[in-house]
Amino acid sequence: MSISKKISLAAIVILLSGISGITADRFIFPHLQSTDFFSKSKFLSSLSDDVTVINKTEQVYIKEESSLNKIASQSASSVVNIAYFPDPDRKAVTQAKNQQQAPFPKNRTGVIVTSDGMIMTYLNETDPKSFKYVVLTGDGNSYDATLLDVDSYSNLAFLKIEAANLPVVSFGNSDDAKAGEKIVTIGNSFGEYGNSFASGILRDFNPAFNIAGKSISSSEKLEGVFESDIDNLEIFIGGPVVDYSSQVIGINGETQIDGKTVSFQIPSNKVRTIIDKEIRKDIANNADLGIYYVPITKTYALANRLKVTAGALIYSASGQQGLAIIADSPADKAGLRMGDIITAVSGEKIASGKSLSDIIYGHKTGDRIELTLIRNGEEMTVPITL
Repeated sequence: MSISKKISLAAIVILLSGISGITADRFIFPHLQSTDFFSKSKFLSSLSDDVTVINKTEQVYIKEESSLNKIASQSASSVVNIAYFPDPDRKAVTQAKNQQQAPFPKNRTGVIVTSDGMIMTYLNETDPKSFKYVVLTGDGNSYDATLLDVDSYSNLAFLKIEAANLPVVSFGNSDDAKAGEKIVTIGNSFGEYGNSFASGILRDFNPAFNIAGKSISSSEKLEGVFESDIDNLEIFIGGPVVDYSSQVIGINGETQIDGKTVSFQIPSNKVRTIIDKEIRKDIANNADLGIYYVPITKTYALANRLKVTAGALIYSASGQQGLAIIADSPADKAGLRMGDIITAVSGEKIASGKSLSDIIYGHKTGDRIELTLIRNGEEMTVPITL
């Protein structure tokens, strides 16, 4: 081998050795020293004294239960406990009073909707004005409450207490809520003030669910609700449902269907419409149309060979006109018939998420509207005064 080749080979060996040393010094030894086994070696530790390890990772564990409490706590301060019991000044002397026993109160969850003391809950009592109401707040105070209104469309009730600077519930956009999302609900319906929490999944939005408590829909009752998999919702009725971005997307409600209690969540966008109506003092002027109907879906239209895929079919399971249209109602006076399909109200089309009852709720008593409907296969318009 020539001298020049020997020199070249030696240079290559030296170069490779240098690269190997640098690699070991800067990368291999620091990495080994960061492991549990080799970290005890003083030799490796001394080699890496001046080296910063930039690729070391750490595992962070998040406890989901703590996250749930943090999310819910943002709305918890606006949750109240509402106790109500028969008002002795409004009712006749009862057996309990004769026995000198105080009436046993019921409790319901509520939320603060205005800082000056307007409280909202879900109330489906037959005679809500016959009760006396007391509100317990998170700061430990209790207040006598005046019942302002119960919305006939939604069963949401509004009370007023004399207070100021109260924490107000914050509503999100329920249109953004999707099936499968995790939710948290808050309740406060025991004998003492104390929030309860439960979590679950937002199962779906049911556009055809009407809270009238019948197998068919009423033009005067809210239609279109969220449904969830949360159990024992009876202790959360009137309380808020919160998504994982800390926004209230619904209020818990319940109704009786075929003797069974069914729970649901009223979407926050509907709730805000109702609150705005109460603030304007328009709830007492809720409009009546006076019909029972089947909300038409695509599958219902296919099964019954209908020409439209959305609308409200005036209907009675018994086939009797008088059970589909309420006597002397605006619908009755306008000559509506069982079997008519209403497709629009004053040009506003009925659709999934925009039911007939929703549109009627946007009007008030005395308004003049025009119904677009299909009768015997022919489209026609009918003017009606609500």
